[in-house]
Amino acid sequence: MWQAVTPLSDLQLDRYARHIVLPEVGGGGQRRILRARVAVVGAGGIGAGLLPWLVAAGVGRIRLIDPDTVSRSNLQRQTLFTAEDIGAPKVERAARALARINPDPAIEPVAARLTRENAALLLAGADVIADGSDNFACRLAVADAARALEIPVVSAAVGPFDGQLTTLRPWHADQPCYRCLVGHDPRTTDRSCADTGVLGALVGTLGSLAAIEVLREIAPFGEGLAGRLLLIDALSMRQRTVTLTKDPACSCA
Repeated sequence: MWQAVTPLSDLQLDRYARHIVLPEVGGGGQRRILRARVAVVGAGGIGAGLLPWLVAAGVGRIRLIDPDTVSRSNLQRQTLFTAEDIGAPKVERAARALARINPDPAIEPVAARLTRENAALLLAGADVIADGSDNFACRLAVADAARALEIPVVSAAVGPFDGQLTTLRPWHADQPCYRCLVGHDPRTTDRSCADTGVLGALVGTLGSLAAIEVLREIAPFGEGLAGRLLLIDALSMRQRTVTLTKDPACSCA
């Protein structure tokens, strides 16, 4: 059934003017952003680089999922937090900081650990999922639930001086799933930044790039990373993009 397009208010026209004048986004794209529902898994370093840009862009609803509290060691890279937030739930303090950027988006803080058992419930209803979680068990749970729900996942990850970013739509015949990329049992590579260290600014960079991919999934523009993997090496200051294909041995193939 035909539905009338809700016009942007004068305040929205002013706030989002630099998006609206982009031919690739325009008023129609900005309205999509304002109506969009995004689930963000992880309120840590990648989340801190991602969330302010989604909120500033006017994403309508953001469900923020993270079980952790703020620790002093987080402050080197998780720029949504200050020393006053130490000991408090990350999702609650992140929501407070994001409201100061733009009060329009509805932020739903969920202080819970995403698992295989609750992933579908926590992610259902989202238009896009942004995964910046810090362990493979959570990433696999996100990927499997998103595949079943047919929700695209923007997946960002970092090492000490390297990062990677891709967009996953594995229900498409020619698109790989997360297991095609990392295998079925990646526990040997599941090391935290507490063990290896991480360059704080690199985490923010991956979060910002992930925000571009999330917005691209909402209001399509340009060429995204579906079926491709962006690799960043901060030591040599180089980046490259490689093509991803389905693993014939994977259950999604």
